[in-house]
Amino acid sequence: MDKEIQTKINQLSLMEQNLQNFSLQKQQFQAQLMEIESAEKELKNSKEAFKIIGNIMVASEKEKIQKGLADKKETLKTRIESFEKQEAKLKEKAEALQKEVLDEMKKSEKK
Repeated sequence: MDKEIQTKINQLSLMEQNLQNFSLQKQQFQAQLMEIESAEKELKNSKEAFKIIGNIMVASEKEKIQKGLADKKETLKTRIESFEKQEAKLKEKAEALQKEVLDEMKKSEKK
């Protein structure tokens, strides 16, 4: 196997690792999003609202907490969309590189 093919295989391996990292980070953001949605649901049904600051819980205005949660939710949605776009681009590149490597390997076998 020549060095060019080996280099491309290494690049492909690196792309796969990056894809796994994207997937893990996206899952973490999705979990945070679910937590926020759950907190929003609970907040709608409650009369009192508390905010955790450090190691203590402090009474807070329900509207302020709702606004904070809504802001965090939008930020997380934006991050998730960004990760999905990056992930899709990286998958495309990886598939193209994989096809390239396979084609080159087939050519070198015929020689």
